[in-house]
Amino acid sequence: MPSPLPPFDFDLLRSFVAIVDNGGFTRAAERIGRTQSTISLQIRKLEQGLGRPVFTRQGMGRSSQIGLTRDGEVLLGHARQILRLGDEARSRIMEPEVEGIVRLGTPEDFATWHLPDILARFARSHPRVLLEVNCDFTVNLLDGFGKGLYDLVLFKREPQRTDGLAGTGVWREELVWVADQRLELPASGEALPLVLAPAPDIYRRRALAALEAAGRTWRVVFASPSMAGLQAAVRAGLGITVMPREMVPANLVVLGAADDGLPVLPDAEIVLYEAPGKAAPAVARLAGHIVQALGSQAGRRV
Repeated sequence: MPSPLPPFDFDLLRSFVAIVDNGGFTRAAERIGRTQSTISLQIRKLEQGLGRPVFTRQGMGRSSQIGLTRDGEVLLGHARQILRLGDEARSRIMEPEVEGIVRLGTPEDFATWHLPDILARFARSHPRVLLEVNCDFTVNLLDGFGKGLYDLVLFKREPQRTDGLAGTGVWREELVWVADQRLELPASGEALPLVLAPAPDIYRRRALAALEAAGRTWRVVFASPSMAGLQAAVRAGLGITVMPREMVPANLVVLGAADDGLPVLPDAEIVLYEAPGKAAPAVARLAGHIVQALGSQAGRRV
């Protein structure tokens, strides 16, 4: 009878995923509060247990670059699942059960792209908590929060701006100009056709401010509060729009600001806000879950 395979060490897997998500050993060590030598030792132990390398390494010192081997790519997906299931099991068993209703307000695009899996994991771990999620523009979300309509809001703001709110920055979006590949941009002296959400959308405000500062004329040819509606209009070739880079669908293209004569767009920051003071247990639990889940994703956490 074959000998059983040794079990995975959760700490080793967490370090492995942290290195991938943070782009290197040094940043991973800073992120999880360990020394680089400790992280390196853990990966060496992980590779010894597997009998094969998970990272490729090129160069030396600070200029060195790492990548995943084929085995490392296979391990990454399984490691994320193992850690997720372990966290859910620990939450169900060790944390006190909470119940109640949590009202969450969020921008539509962020809710559609980033939140479904995060909220589904929370619901599985806390089956007695009822989630009520509403999507709207940032200004409406903040207004509703002020009126007591939400327990938590995710909203977009200028990086480093506080808007008088002591929120927690959880994500940073790199904004880009997007168009259908068949669209021919007008000459610099002609009005640029824009496909944008109506006011008070922050992307609309960001796009128009950048064009005005660059002295570029424009006209809004299509407006819709729906992300799907905006994408359909862009795919039809009506004009260009503004989107976070990671949300650009495969059938649209990112326009190069310099090559296409378009101004560079500053990033937008996604902030989680909850009222000052002691929150209800279910509200506090969801807030912590969102911050932790977004922080563990590769990419653009603030």
